[in-house]
Amino acid sequence: MAQVEPLTRSVMLAAEACGRKLDPMAVTALADAIGAQGWVGAGMEARVRPHFADAWADRDLDEEAHREAYTALAEQAHGVFEGLSDALYERLASPEGWVAYADTVATLVALKAQGYPIALVSNIGFDPRGILRRLGIDRFIDEWILSYEVGFCKPDEKMFYAACHALDVEPSRTLMVGDSMADAGAARIGARCYLLPHAEAGRMVGLEAVLRLVRGGC
Repeated sequence: MAQVEPLTRSVMLAAEACGRKLDPMAVTALADAIGAQGWVGAGMEARVRPHFADAWADRDLDEEAHREAYTALAEQAHGVFEGLSDALYERLASPEGWVAYADTVATLVALKAQGYPIALVSNIGFDPRGILRRLGIDRFIDEWILSYEVGFCKPDEKMFYAACHALDVEPSRTLMVGDSMADAGAARIGARCYLLPHAEAGRMVGLEAVLRLVRGGC
């Protein structure tokens, strides 16, 4: 549905919130350093050190652990100055820090027009409702299955069972659309899965395939 804004933009705005205006080269270098630590959306494995390993393990189950985990992750990047990691986290948790895929709204409109119920099933350590409200997406969501609210995370089967129960649909009549192997855990309960290809923030991501898939069996 949506993804975090480009990291260069987050870094630039976070730095400005700290009273620093960085030139484009400095922004890029700093974004690369933070992304290399495994920041959200960077596509890199997280470099978790012992002092925040417990918070990292619980990041999608507790709001305080989520903030601690990601601020600590950013702080270890070369060039990060005082206050930047907190400001960067504020961008991550802010509705202004996210962008919808270009084909999200049109796909959701089509699904709702055909009468399909929709649940958001997410591993997340904070409330995303404000984000999706700003993007005009929340009105399409019938049920919210959020890890920090239900107490377990994908690929745990309980996440997917909870969504099916909330929507009152059988797993075999369900399509899980996601972007990670954790989302593919829905196959364990007999649901079909479609993993989205990578796309830059705000671009098309191939959601037209979802309409074909639901017509074929959901």
